[in-house]
Amino acid sequence: MSENNTVYYEVYPARVLDFLNYSSTIRGKSDSTIEAYGYDLGLFFRFIKMHRRLVPSDIPFDDILIHDIDDEFLRKITLSEIYAFLSYTDKKRKNSTYARARKTACIKTFFKYLSVKARIIDKDPTVELERPKIKKRNPVYLTLDESLSLLRSMDKENINYKRDYCILTLFLNCGLRLSELVSIRISKIKEDTLTVIGKGNKERVVYLNHACISSLNEYMTIRSKVETDDQYKDYLFLSTHRRPINKRTVEILVKKHVQHAGLTDEKYSPHKLRHTAATLMYKHGKVDIRSLQMILGHENVSTTQIYTHVDNESLREAVNANPLAEE
Repeated sequence: MSENNTVYYEVYPARVLDFLNYSSTIRGKSDSTIEAYGYDLGLFFRFIKMHRRLVPSDIPFDDILIHDIDDEFLRKITLSEIYAFLSYTDKKRKNSTYARARKTACIKTFFKYLSVKARIIDKDPTVELERPKIKKRNPVYLTLDESLSLLRSMDKENINYKRDYCILTLFLNCGLRLSELVSIRISKIKEDTLTVIGKGNKERVVYLNHACISSLNEYMTIRSKVETDDQYKDYLFLSTHRRPINKRTVEILVKKHVQHAGLTDEKYSPHKLRHTAATLMYKHGKVDIRSLQMILGHENVSTTQIYTHVDNESLREAVNANPLAEE
């Protein structure tokens, strides 16, 4: 589990702690996933207590204690209560469809654990639980010209220019996740390869092209001279405080450089740059969908198939090329 372990023990029911430990040590889930599980289950059990009127009506929602929830409490949870919780997250907390789908998946996984692994409930109330239907959306991405404009418009006089340029180059060429980028270790860079830890703590080899190698070499001329604590020496990207750069800092610098390039029509986050890399590889590099799946580290090819939307242009050209088009 993460460093927030002590907080978990003070706040969560014993069965939730067992589930979080199982998910981390046996299923190999990442710290961010474990924290998301804990957060979602915390909300769920606070709601159930409120829904059953087991707490005073005037108590703030976040102050509802759940550490005392026992096996008998869990056995009495019904499917209708779970749907009531999802309705609450929709109407009262204004959760998006994606957020509600995540909570649904978390609850289903938790009760499957209680039923199959812990064997403390005879009937799993989530067997018939349906997940919110998520409408497919085409990914937001930069065009090739916009990507070039972003890189070329960066201020070379900025003290962090070489670091930021390297970060944007890796996003746009390799399609890294934000969590993968901030945790890059120098020792994991070997010639034209980079080893990262992706979702589910799965190790993945990322191949570096000329642009990536060049920007890394440029940045390392500065990075190699920076003195930091021994525990941080192997981290590639450091903040101005000489500590590993965090996700929020990267989000802010991406937004700053995108706006400086005049690209203000969409909210371009690090994840949008990942979409850009994938789209450019698929559209211009003619990378097949299975290879793209491996590059991005997607567990299922169905996740990668959102990038096939770029074929729309070629389909339009094909129809217009029909000899009857001008009749």
